[in-house]
Amino acid sequence: MSVVERNNVRLLGPENAPAMVFSHGFGCDQNMWRFVAPRFAGDHRVVLFDHVGAGNSDLAAYSRQRHGSLSGYADDLLDLLHELDLHQVVFVGHSVSSMIGLLAANKEPERFAKLVMVGPSPRYIDDGDYYGGFSATEIDELLESLDSNYLGWSAAMAPVIMGNADRPELGDELTNSFCRTDPAIARQFAEVTFRSDNRADLAEVTVPTLILQCSQDVIAPQEVGAYTNANIPGSTLIVLKATGHCPNLSAPEETFAAIDGFLRTG
Repeated sequence: MSVVERNNVRLLGPENAPAMVFSHGFGCDQNMWRFVAPRFAGDHRVVLFDHVGAGNSDLAAYSRQRHGSLSGYADDLLDLLHELDLHQVVFVGHSVSSMIGLLAANKEPERFAKLVMVGPSPRYIDDGDYYGGFSATEIDELLESLDSNYLGWSAAMAPVIMGNADRPELGDELTNSFCRTDPAIARQFAEVTFRSDNRADLAEVTVPTLILQCSQDVIAPQEVGAYTNANIPGSTLIVLKATGHCPNLSAPEETFAAIDGFLRTG
């Protein structure tokens, strides 16, 4: 099976235009970019895909060993860029995909022109003076609840992650997305995500980077965005008015404008 089939790749826009690759977060799929990505298709080759184990990807390609670390997902991303023969791409990653893109860009920087990180976190667990937003015990409890009742966890947590309680349809969409994910794959991806520590990788980034931080975000609080900005050389931080962890759904106009402005700055 080709990488295009494995990752359910969808292409928009002119074939020879500069490429933009959009990557989704935990429990989601490429559909989460439907309000933002197509707006770049006028002058970019837009690449949408599902991580292995998510959406309409080939579940048979999922490997507990390969996908037992974010590095494995970064290798999947590089496979995709190789197969499509893409260089100097603008990579837009949401949540954990921000770090997946960062790892890929550190491995093969010549493939990347810019990184856009939406709600990134290099480490979710507090560590000494570092504030990630969660204690180790809270992450243990989160993973235990995933084990005991994945559908119940999804129904309870998705609206919290989404925020925007006045727009319950957004929480419902995220809940449904979580519930479509294979529980065993979701459980391992959650552990890989929430126990990851990519703080040391931030300083190695050599491509221009935009960090989009929501004004209120229980998954990636403002302290995390500030830390990421302070540790990626030359990076730009924009704090959005949007709240919650998914501005690509809850505030697509503001998200598009911030990314578009970054691309136009050269």
